[in-house]
Order: sequence, then C-alpha cells, then structure tokens
Amino acid sequence: MSQNAETLHRNEPWLGETDVWLLAEGRHLRPWEKLGAHPVARDGVAGTVFAVWAPNAKRVSVVGDFNHWDAQQHVMRRHAACGAWEIFVPGVAEGTLYKFAVLGADGLHVLKTDPYALRTERGAGHACMVMRLPDPVLRPPGQRARANALNGPMAIFEVHVGSWRRPDGRLPDWDYLARTLVPYVVDMGFTHIELMPVNEHPFYGSWGYQPTGLYAPTARYGTPEAFRHFVATAHDAGLQVLLDWVPAHFPADAHALARFDGTPQFEHADPREGFHRDWNTLIYNYSRNEVRNFLVGNALFWVERYGVDGLRVDAVASMLYRDYSRPEGEWIPNRDGGRENYDAMDFLREVNRVLGQEAPGAITVAEESTAFPGVTAPPWMGGLGFHYKWNLGWMHDTLAYFALDPVHRPYHHDRISFAMMYAYSEHFVLALSHDEVVHGKGSLYGKMWGDPWQKRANLRALYALMYAHPGRKLLFMGSELAQIREWNHDTELDWHLLDKPDHVGVQRLVRDLNHFYRSHQALYARDDEPEGFGWIDVQDRAQSVFSFARYGLTAAQQIVVVCNLTPVVRHGYRLGVPQGGVWRQVLNTDAEAYGGSGVGNDPGNGAGLVAEPVPWQGHAHSVVLSLPPLGVLWLEPGAAP
Repeated sequence: MSQNAETLHRNEPWLGETDVWLLAEGRHLRPWEKLGAHPVARDGVAGTVFAVWAPNAKRVSVVGDFNHWDAQQHVMRRHAACGAWEIFVPGVAEGTLYKFAVLGADGLHVLKTDPYALRTERGAGHACMVMRLPDPVLRPPGQRARANALNGPMAIFEVHVGSWRRPDGRLPDWDYLARTLVPYVVDMGFTHIELMPVNEHPFYGSWGYQPTGLYAPTARYGTPEAFRHFVATAHDAGLQVLLDWVPAHFPADAHALARFDGTPQFEHADPREGFHRDWNTLIYNYSRNEVRNFLVGNALFWVERYGVDGLRVDAVASMLYRDYSRPEGEWIPNRDGGRENYDAMDFLREVNRVLGQEAPGAITVAEESTAFPGVTAPPWMGGLGFHYKWNLGWMHDTLAYFALDPVHRPYHHDRISFAMMYAYSEHFVLALSHDEVVHGKGSLYGKMWGDPWQKRANLRALYALMYAHPGRKLLFMGSELAQIREWNHDTELDWHLLDKPDHVGVQRLVRDLNHFYRSHQALYARDDEPEGFGWIDVQDRAQSVFSFARYGLTAAQQIVVVCNLTPVVRHGYRLGVPQGGVWRQVLNTDAEAYGGSGVGNDPGNGAGLVAEPVPWQGHAHSVVLSLPPLGVLWLEPGAAP
C-alpha cells in the first residue's frame, strides 16, 4: 500500500457512521455530497477525497494523472456496512482527470467512470474531472411555483441544443446559447425552455437519452459553470428551464454503470427485467436501495445545484410495465401475477415526494404513453405524483386527422373531439415533440395534407387549435419555421426558410399565439376544469367545422374558437355565442400576415361583429361569419369603440 493510502487510514473516515447507514438504507437525501470526488483539506493538507459504491468489488483504486494511472498506488478503503470505498489523495486539485480501477467480483480488471462525477473530459477517453460541488441556486420565494402553477400559462419550447444553431458549423456552447437561444425564446413568447438531456452521454446520436454521467453536464457544450450561467440567464429573462431526465434505462458501455463491480450492480441480473429490447440498454434495479438513492438524489441535484425548474421524465411507460415491448414468456410478473412494476411505481412516487418536499414549485412531467391511471394524482390517492403528463393520445389523433384529405375528414370527426372525453383525467401537456419529426416520420409540415400552401394552412390551423385546446403547450424547435425536412441532429435547423415570406408567416403566427395565450386567462386558467370549456357545435361533420368556447375566471374572460378544416370558404356561417354585444376577431390563421389568403371578419374600422338576438346552437345570441379555408378564428367579446 502506498504512503498516501497509509495516510488516509490514519485519518478519520470521510463517510461517517450516519452516512454509511443512510447510504445502505438508500435514504441519503443528498448522496452526491459524499460520493464522488470532493476537493477538501484534511489535517491541513489540501487534496481530494474519492468515494464510490461498489459493494461486490474485490478491490477499488483511484487512478489518474496524479499517479500515472497506476492502480497499485491508491487503493481505497471499503466500508463493509454500505459497500462504499473511499480514499483521500493529497495534492489532487480541481481539474484533475481520474477514473476508478475496479477488480470486480468476476475477476476482471476494468476502468470505470465515477457514477457521481460532476464533470467529464471532452473526447473518447471518458475520464472524469475533479470539481467542487456547485453552490445551491437560490430562487426568490414563490417565483418557481407561480411560473409552474397548474392555473398559469405554460408554453414550452423543446430544444436539442446541438442542432438549434451551429455557429460556423460547430456545436454551440452554453455561452453562445445564452446570447442567442434565450432571447429568441423570449421573443417568441414561450414561458419555458425544455432541454433534451444534457447529461454526459457517449453517443451523440442518442440525443442524450442514453446517459452515462447523470450528474455531469455533457462536455460537448462547455463547462458546468457555463451551463449554470445559461440557466441563470434564462431565469433573468423570465423563462423557466426544464430538463429531460432518463431514469428508465442506461447504456451498456463498459466504462460506465454496466456490471460496475463485476456484478449487475445498478441493473437487474435477469435480462427479462434488466434489458430493454427497444434500445439495447439496461434497466435500473429500482428494488435496490442504493440505486433508488442514486436516482432520487440526482433529480434533486439538478434542481438544487443548477436551479432547473423541473424534470420531464422520459419513457415512463417502459418503467411502469414489466411486459413493456416484451413477448409472452419473456417477462416476469409481479408478486400478484400482474404486469405492473411496483418497484418503479414506488421509485417515481419517491422522486416526486422528495422534490415536493425539498424543492417546492419544481415540477415533474411524465412522458407516459398509456392509459395508466393517476399519473398526475397525488400518491395518497394511489397516484404517481407527477404534476403533468404528455397527452400523447391527443397528439396521435390530431396528427392523424390533419394528414387526411379533407374529403375523408367528415368520417373521422371524432379524432378531434375525442380528446375532450378524457381531458380532465390528468393534468395534460399537449406535446408536438421531437419524437414526431424523426425516424422517417417527417416534419410536422410534411405530415399535413395538400400542396405547399395547403400544408402551411393546415399547420397554422393545427397550432391555433392546439393553443385553444385545454392543456399546456409544447412545440419542438423548428416547427415554428414550418421546417420542411425531418429534423437532423447533425445539422442546424433550416433557418434559410425565413427568407421566404410564407415561412415567416408561420413563425409570426406561433409568436402571436404565445403572446395572446399568455395574456388571456380563458386559454389557461381552467385547463383542468370542465367549466373552462364548452362545445358550441361538435356535430358539423359534413363541413368539418368545430366550434367551442374557453372560459376564464370571470364572465368577461371568454374566447370563442371556430375551426374550418376544409379548403372551402364558408360565407354566411351562423355561430352561437355565449353573450350578446360586440365580438372581435382577435386571431385568424388565414390572415395575409401569416401567409394566408386573407378571408376573415375584420370590417377594418374596429367595429367588430354585433351578436344578433337569434338563438343558435344552444345560445341566445349568434353572429354570422366568413370561415376561411383551412383556417381557425378566435373571437373575443368587447365593447364597440
């Protein structure tokens, strides 16, 4: 044993009795404060203490530049009660590269990255870098809670930062994104930025969804300090920041978590529980205390130490069902013989409980693609405790409808109306995400029926319908440009489309939708209340016209929405309205400014439309409209000038 290791063994251990007990129980609220690499001074000597959980390893050493990567020099001391190893190495400072040399239970010698590494090198070496814990980010009391409130506006711009813009053809860094992306999102009127995973990941083409360094921002885009500055810049601009978070699976790369101590330490041993067929990845063993602690601690880490405002949890359905994407005979039932994964359910509840307790106002959003009940219900009601859930049923039905030739739309009227049958079963986010514009699915523009003009008209109608429909909004970057080609992570978005007025028009519409949505409570304040929505006419199948009203907290807060989803102009269309008086056309997706044909109902003198005392569609008053082709109108009550 080296002199440095002997020095450690004469010192007080880094992991105290309480730490050891909490780690063994999986109840260490902030395990990242003790595991990993931490620059400290011990007995007046500056250095770094290293600690790692590897319960079945025969020996663990820390190696790096400081000892010429020699596993014989700094052998770590084992805590039998919790399976963690530790060592203090004098003279090791921030920025030093390191790994753990593990002699596994299987007799193999492997170099492993630190599961709790805060920073990694850029490149193929996968080495970790010693870094001091970031200071906690302190937010003004209530600010996060108000911005994420159930009865507030939420318009999310989903971003893959490596392909938003590429200055000089290079990957952007966080400083560039703080200067460019943040102002763009503010100008477009979004309330939140959602970043696809920024954890360290070896394969860029996974977009971050196969992470190996859950505690480290990927080195591709700059330093952890720069990422922290990006988040602070977004906050200063009035935006909230959400991160995609992947606790459902991890890649089998030999340098990372797979068989970390020579056994299935983080994953299940049985591939019927521990291997994802869809992604060729490994599944965390949620029944193991230390694994749950690693993941729950990670959720809190990003909120506390980088100030993010919430986590969108990826692939929740794959966690909840033991038979997810598995044929009969290749999955193990639960203790009751069913398909539900009780351990994963308990883990998700614990994540949501801890965040609710330690980071009030921070939110979690589930990407859950099934009808699993109670995803956004509180645990005491048997729910999972998420704040929001992606409404993937709405997305599939709506996109399928807009892909149809209008000749066939009357026979599929319920694809638009059906979502209201379950709209209040969960707290929903209407998501048109990256998943819909990759893997041969084409762009949103490409999914629309018709020639180029009709595709843009359909797309504008889709966006206006989405923003008027109950539920928070999410739009993937490039969709606001009416990007023609499918998203490609290896290049930037097709910004050259903004040289064309028709594409500028779609972008202008999205901007106007966001700003109007945020300023009108009728469009968001009662998203989860049946009283906030009412059909005016959902039976006009023959003409493919839908009309409904959104209601705010007062009688004056009303928006009437009319969708004509055929390429036919309909003059003289009588529509029932909730009250008499003047109604103004406040949005028309067919406006010339948006690239439309200009059919509408603006008399040009600001007089608006006067509702007549003609009962219609269950209302005492009605107005007569011209419905634009493949267009959506929004009307608002208001006094004539």
